[in-house]
Amino acid sequence: MQLSYRLTNIFIHRSKMPQTTPYSSKFNPSTYSSNHSHRQPVEENYGGLHYRDNKLVSGSLEALIQLLVPTVDYYPDRSYIFTFLLSSRLFLHPFELMSRVCYLCVDHHRVGDPQTDKKRIREIAPKIVQLLTEWTETFPYDFRDERMMRSLKEMTHRLAFGDELSRRAMQRLIQRLLRKLTTLGQYEESLATSSATAAAMDRPLALKSKQQLVRREECVLNLCDDPFVFAQQLTHIEMERLSYIGPEEFVRAFAQKRPSDNHKSFFSKRKASNLEAYVEWFNRLSYLTATEICMPVKKKHRARVLEFFIDVAQECFNIGNFNSLMAIITGMNMNPVSRLKKTWNKVNTDKFDILVHQMDPSSNFYNYRTALRGATQRSSTAHTSQEMIVIPFFSLFIKDIYFLNEGCVNRLPNGHINFEKFWELAKQVSEFLSWRQVICPFERDRKTLQYLISTPVFSEDELQLASYESEGPENNLERDTRRSLRSSLSRM
Repeated sequence: MQLSYRLTNIFIHRSKMPQTTPYSSKFNPSTYSSNHSHRQPVEENYGGLHYRDNKLVSGSLEALIQLLVPTVDYYPDRSYIFTFLLSSRLFLHPFELMSRVCYLCVDHHRVGDPQTDKKRIREIAPKIVQLLTEWTETFPYDFRDERMMRSLKEMTHRLAFGDELSRRAMQRLIQRLLRKLTTLGQYEESLATSSATAAAMDRPLALKSKQQLVRREECVLNLCDDPFVFAQQLTHIEMERLSYIGPEEFVRAFAQKRPSDNHKSFFSKRKASNLEAYVEWFNRLSYLTATEICMPVKKKHRARVLEFFIDVAQECFNIGNFNSLMAIITGMNMNPVSRLKKTWNKVNTDKFDILVHQMDPSSNFYNYRTALRGATQRSSTAHTSQEMIVIPFFSLFIKDIYFLNEGCVNRLPNGHINFEKFWELAKQVSEFLSWRQVICPFERDRKTLQYLISTPVFSEDELQLASYESEGPENNLERDTRRSLRSSLSRM
């Protein structure tokens, strides 16, 4: 391969290189952002890698790949491994990276003498296993690509040539990986089943009269009238769905499609399906909130439901579940709900106004970001599992990730990859992973969970008509809209 001769210089000098990452273990930003304005930074270059004050800031793709490859005397920082495996897919497919790593680890150093080759494989094998363990545990979804799994099995056979212990370790690694992928497959099947069921139940309900609404009046309060318990069940759903989002999805969702992605594999098909499912859950919860508020015929019942969801939103804020909080606020701010003036007049909105202020989008969601930092700090010093919960407002989190991806994909004028941007993206995603791994401590209420996942919700038109049926139109435009909605929905 042409790659090998370009990497020789890096290979020789790698043991003398400075620390690769500005973040120690948990991507601590303090060392990264420390103020060095009182002196000139120290710039150093090592065979295609550029360092500033002992921190890797840029490099050629080939040099960065070489830095990932372990040797007998060298093993890369764990934070570097995570950062490069996360963001390198903006420039090459994981299978291409896997092929290069396998070549550089084993084939590149073969001398043709069986005994010498066997000895070298025995020496390097534990570090190869360690690297592949970190890869499969942090980015298991990469191995849904049949080519990746084939490369993994081929590496197992190569290591067997020199080291029986490493061969067994690789077999255990593959078994753990297969169990994880099986669990993922089962989860995605359950999501597909739930989506199909909900779609069938969400067919137009053709609201022809108020009598059709009476049959479902107050159903949410009949099921669960405790806002804290309801918020706990929302948190269960949020945390389960978060737990299945792979870190690579944050990059793949915005990466440009490459010809190599056309390979027929389930990996390329799924793209970022768990991200999409999570966004769909947010939308469902918003519409569910609006549906339940618009459903009751009587004003006093609508007011009770409205108060209930305000209390649920408050409990979500207290828990650290900002995604459910924002979904509920979004549902309450939909026009079919916000126009119910007589209903709102029966409710004390002080708590709601405070929550809306907390999620105010002005100044780039300054208030929310402040609250999120507080929840993150609480999580880092938590004494109970409940205090560890942090569920970000996900749409904003994705927006932040998008702009970080944009910075990562742009090369520097000298052709180098901007690794400072890689660090920033990795820090953000690493923080997400720490939130994702928390186990929800609350007791499950199966009936409420089933209701949240599968109960039918109104479409936008159905919500608008239900709103008009609850509190009549106030002007000719609204009257015309109601007449049109009644006509169109009755034909469905």
